[in-house]
Amino acid sequence: MATLATRPTFQPPKFKTGDRQTLSFTALVLFTFLYYWRPEDVIPGLSWLPLAKVSGGIAFLALIFGTRPKERQKLPLELKVLLLLLIDLIITIPFAYWRGGAFETVVNKFSKGVIVAFLIALIVTQVRQMRRLLFIQVSAVAFVTFASVLVHRTYEGRLYGIQKAVLENPNDLSINIAMNFPICLAFLLAAKGGLRKVLWAGSLAVMLLAVVLTYSRSGMIATAITIMACIWEYGIKGKRPLIVFGAILLGMVGVGVIVLTPHYLVRLESIVRGNIQGAGDKGSLEARKQLLEKSISTAFHHPLLGIGPGNFEVTNGEWRVAHNSYTELAAEGGFPALILFLLMLILSYRKIRAVRKLPGYHSEADIRLWASGLWSGLAAYLFGAMFASTEYNLFPYFMVGYISALYQIAATAQPNANAGAEEQRPGNGNRRYALNRKLQPAWNR
Repeated sequence: MATLATRPTFQPPKFKTGDRQTLSFTALVLFTFLYYWRPEDVIPGLSWLPLAKVSGGIAFLALIFGTRPKERQKLPLELKVLLLLLIDLIITIPFAYWRGGAFETVVNKFSKGVIVAFLIALIVTQVRQMRRLLFIQVSAVAFVTFASVLVHRTYEGRLYGIQKAVLENPNDLSINIAMNFPICLAFLLAAKGGLRKVLWAGSLAVMLLAVVLTYSRSGMIATAITIMACIWEYGIKGKRPLIVFGAILLGMVGVGVIVLTPHYLVRLESIVRGNIQGAGDKGSLEARKQLLEKSISTAFHHPLLGIGPGNFEVTNGEWRVAHNSYTELAAEGGFPALILFLLMLILSYRKIRAVRKLPGYHSEADIRLWASGLWSGLAAYLFGAMFASTEYNLFPYFMVGYISALYQIAATAQPNANAGAEEQRPGNGNRRYALNRKLQPAWNR
């Protein structure tokens, strides 16, 4: 009979670094799928399950146990700023006008964006991993857009998304289309086989059609920005004349659509001229102007702590958001929160530009495609955020995480995937060596 001294004790399982990262990436894939695809909207019975909280808990556990302390200590600067923004918003909760709403907004909404940005930046270390996550995201947006156009659920003539979350509102749907359009174009350029190219090209066409059907002026502005960015990145800088030619053709078709749709033309004209006859505005421009002024006034009256995250629509007397991510964040979190938010976006913008100077950018075509796609998508968000309240949604923080991860991937990639270590050394002699090696038979290399 074994005594207490000799009885074996329980030893928790020890995971190797590779196993831990695999589990963490699987959790990240599951979280991304649940957020963008939302199966509870189409599968009966799932709506009763708290999938959002479950996926958030999975992502949090993956962040705690799936990353090593050394990795968490070497955080990119933009993630440190994002963490400071989370701390700042937590501090504002006790001073909020409605503490319960502030707690709900910070803990159950914004914190998930922080977690997902950290997960992507710390776990995604390979191009194929980023490709899989981006595919889940852009395919979900493309499918929801296609299904929304097919079902054609409208209200007062405007197309609404079939989802019950971020892709339902016409303005949010169109802005998400603008952000994901360049990534969809990257998949088209990287696709092998005629069928895949046709599917991605068809998705791009349906996305543009959906932006028109939503009658979203903010979405049209964001889409125009992302198209110009795509022309510059993929067409001019990427030396793809077909992209430039396609953009010209697309512009001609767009002008034809506007001419043949007078109501839409008047809708766009109202951006400059205000609430004109036939725009279907119904005072929304004037209401948004008033909300913008209220958010700015609230920010200046509560400059340090704001009125509390998620509290602006409660206190303005209209139960409406500010339709401006920057001014609403300043009103709800104070100017420190706005400064941290802007600093995070600026750092992400600088980092995606810095990717072009890294060795992996020149050696791997996929890195060049995703860099162009993320740069164009970020440009669309920077403008689109001026017309929508998105500061607590997750999709901008997905983008921040992608940019951080892509920078690390490009920084650790080999300068030339087909060259040996000696070929990577600078100098004219090295170039002559590379040329001589190229001319040698394969069996002598």
